[in-house]
Amino acid sequence: MSSAPQGDVDTVVLIHGLWMTPRSWERWVDRYAARGLRVLAPAWPGMDREVEQLRDDPTPIARQRLGRIVNHYSQAVRGLMRPPIIMGHSFGGLITQVLVGQGLGAAAVAIHPAPIKGVAKLPLSTLRSGFSILRNPANRNKAVPFTQDDFHYAFGNTLSRADSDRAWERYAVPGAGRVLFEAAFANLDPHSAAEVDTRRDDRAPLLLIAGGADHVVPPGVVRSNAALYTKSRALTAFHPFPGRSHFTVGQDGWEEVADYALDWALEAAAIPREQTIASENPRR
Repeated sequence: MSSAPQGDVDTVVLIHGLWMTPRSWERWVDRYAARGLRVLAPAWPGMDREVEQLRDDPTPIARQRLGRIVNHYSQAVRGLMRPPIIMGHSFGGLITQVLVGQGLGAAAVAIHPAPIKGVAKLPLSTLRSGFSILRNPANRNKAVPFTQDDFHYAFGNTLSRADSDRAWERYAVPGAGRVLFEAAFANLDPHSAAEVDTRRDDRAPLLLIAGGADHVVPPGVVRSNAALYTKSRALTAFHPFPGRSHFTVGQDGWEEVADYALDWALEAAAIPREQTIASENPRR
């Protein structure tokens, strides 16, 4: 593994997704730190507790709102001495894109990102993955348990049932109903916190990663998300990993994804910003 190149970027900020906590990044934190980077993996506001504590008392999860989460990370990134690389998984990938749209970050990677406002079609597997929450409007203000069956379908579909259940035990927490409802109906909300300035030319380079076996965010959804940036002249890239489930950050082979994401981001961040902006709208 190569060391981090010299330059202004010295920090990576990792943003976890729905049904997860910063624990989901535990191996990525160690791997990136071994390359000489400062790695921050802050929790969603109020969720800086262990998985087991959040299962016993999911009150902090029920209080989550997408706008509040975005502001939480925006303040964290703005408080750093230098613009960091921002990486997010699932809803963390949506949040990453909002932050990039605000002009934050030196480079960014959205890994299997939840759809931002403007992604029109959601396949049945996406709706099925969130059905435990979306089936009842009363769940909007609740933290809804994520069962082992839910996890195996949504996250662990490429894992054996035993491995999926072990991952559920280690990482899964109830889902924030309000956050999922906000994203699911973002296209109907003129003030949605899931809206991203996809036309911005002076933003940081952005990579969107998809997984070929992802039930929650299938590759077609990520590709549709990436297509929303065609009116921006800033660098945008799309990269699929065949056979990867939504649990890509912990599934066997996670090292390949982690290294690709970091290598791309470090290389993109090292390019002078004016050189990452095309003279014409790029075709993707």
